[in-house]
Amino acid sequence: MKGKVIIVVENLPVPFDTRVWKEAIALCKADYEVTVLCPKGKGYERGYEVIDGIRIYRHPMPKEGNGALGYLLEYGCALTWEMLYLWWIYLRHGFDVIQGCNPPDDIVMVAVPFRLLGVKYVFDHHDVNPELYFSKFERKDVFYRAQVWLEKLTFYFSDVVMSTNHSYKEIAVTRGGVAPEDVFVVRNGPDLNTFKPVPPNPARKNGRRYLVGYVGTISVQEGLDILMDVADYIKSIGREDIYFTCVGGGPGLVGLQKMTRDRNLEDMVKFTGRVPDAELLEILSTADVCVNPDKPCEMNDLSTMIKIMEYMALGKPIVQFDLKEGRFSAQEASLYSNHSNRATDFGDKILWLLDHPEERERMGEFGRRRVQKELAWEYSVGNLLAAYERAFDKMRNKPELRTDAAKA
Repeated sequence: MKGKVIIVVENLPVPFDTRVWKEAIALCKADYEVTVLCPKGKGYERGYEVIDGIRIYRHPMPKEGNGALGYLLEYGCALTWEMLYLWWIYLRHGFDVIQGCNPPDDIVMVAVPFRLLGVKYVFDHHDVNPELYFSKFERKDVFYRAQVWLEKLTFYFSDVVMSTNHSYKEIAVTRGGVAPEDVFVVRNGPDLNTFKPVPPNPARKNGRRYLVGYVGTISVQEGLDILMDVADYIKSIGREDIYFTCVGGGPGLVGLQKMTRDRNLEDMVKFTGRVPDAELLEILSTADVCVNPDKPCEMNDLSTMIKIMEYMALGKPIVQFDLKEGRFSAQEASLYSNHSNRATDFGDKILWLLDHPEERERMGEFGRRRVQKELAWEYSVGNLLAAYERAFDKMRNKPELRTDAAKA
């Protein structure tokens, strides 16, 4: 055994959080002893279980927050449970490294006491939280400043940082002051052994000729209100041969389902909520075009969305806004909508793809090859293991411990 690792994730249960689960499996296969601490969630109510040799502890959580005060309650509850569980797990099993997966950036607060015992902290940087907060609330208030402070604290106490792309690596180095040799880019690609096409089911099109598919979190920054405007525009010009299916859960789900009814789009748009993987794969395999309507903002410009690579793995052409990391991922597998006339231009690009099947096939094949040769999860495992080798090297060398939090 190379060492003992505990992975702490706060916003999703495991193995539902596919990135964390892929990381845990890769570490276990590399001869690390792996424990995961996460919240309970729908379909994941058991407090403890072992899956594929990985221990999973799940703590209670209140209802998901949908506002600044709601998030404060949610995260405060999570921190309390994380502290209690971490000490119990440390005394029962022990661990050498804590991996904290944001959002939010407060997990470092429960990890700091263990640093005094020689435990190293690996920060798995999923989201840029100051930008995430601003994208949701569009204000730089006390809660925004708290996100900035927590990010600084997290980078300061991180022995190693795993970034999901080079934009995040640049933030860790420039804004976080982390040494470049301590930052590893570990992209979030699909596991092609499990995420692969299945036979399409025409019934998923609800009697229409075409299906437009979406998968992802249902919340403000995902731009699903824009997608509703797109559907409304397409309906207004007389196209009644298209059906939209949006898969995923999140704080915006109930509101968007109500919006669908209020705007008389129930015959054209369906929000399924979370569904089993088999159903998700069938919906996306049936789709003629897949969309990523993430609204243009700094958060989305800097972030890599796993749904892009999932669409590509299934050979689906994509329509999305022209954002830096989205364009890097998809390249020729996507059409890129401009930021003005959002609904009209986005809708016109969907219609153009639906009316040009040869382009859909070409773009889909380009995306599939790019994932198979460059962006699948298997190409990220090497950097994941290198990040852990760096953390364990630091543990063995026992460099001077930084405890002056004021510098953060």
